[in-house]
Amino acid sequence: MNIFPAIDLYDKKAVRLLKGDYAKMTVYSDNPIEIARDFEKCGAEYIHMVDLEGAKDGTTPNLEVVADIAQNTSLFVEIGGGIRSMDTLDAYFGAGVERAILGTAAINDTEFLKSALLKYGKKIAVGADVKDGKIAIKGWLETSPVTLDEFLDSMQRLGVDTVICTDISKDGAMSGTNLEMYKALSEKYSMNITASGGVSDIDDIKALRAMNLYGAIIGKAYYTGAIDLKEAIEVAK
Repeated sequence: MNIFPAIDLYDKKAVRLLKGDYAKMTVYSDNPIEIARDFEKCGAEYIHMVDLEGAKDGTTPNLEVVADIAQNTSLFVEIGGGIRSMDTLDAYFGAGVERAILGTAAINDTEFLKSALLKYGKKIAVGADVKDGKIAIKGWLETSPVTLDEFLDSMQRLGVDTVICTDISKDGAMSGTNLEMYKALSEKYSMNITASGGVSDIDDIKALRAMNLYGAIIGKAYYTGAIDLKEAIEVAK
């Protein structure tokens, strides 16, 4: 299993939200590339990034920071948050990003998703952000009527390779991740599934690894020191 330490970006800073609430934001660093370099030192090969401003309004205000990390570290960079046009995709891939995550667009604009898959193939991932069993969109500010299973069924039919699945109720809460949900998904789908939201300790990493998941994202647990990133990477292997 691959470990994806995470940087959420807002105003070019590394921040974390609690359960997706923009009013509950903690700023961890004014210099995200320093954090990315620490990930590297701990042995990380991947980094998961989200542009929280972009997620709300579909823009790329933190593109410069993402490009800096993509071009000046050895990390495999995946980015999500507000990617709703081919121009945005082209800009991120042109900046050195390895994988782009479509969230709102995957629900609201199937034609765009199909075009993205046609052009970029496995470099396109989809974010399935779950709130009360339904898919949340627009930076988690709205909930769609689509259930998680309906969404993942359609994504698998379209040929999506990788899904990042987040239980919003667990995100940033440090109360453990939704192991039951990931176990069910790992047994039902053939896509690469990355667990996101509430990965709080090494036991979570061990349990997810036992499910043969593709990846797990570590966010707040890294910043608070609840998970030693170097140990998590070793355990995940």
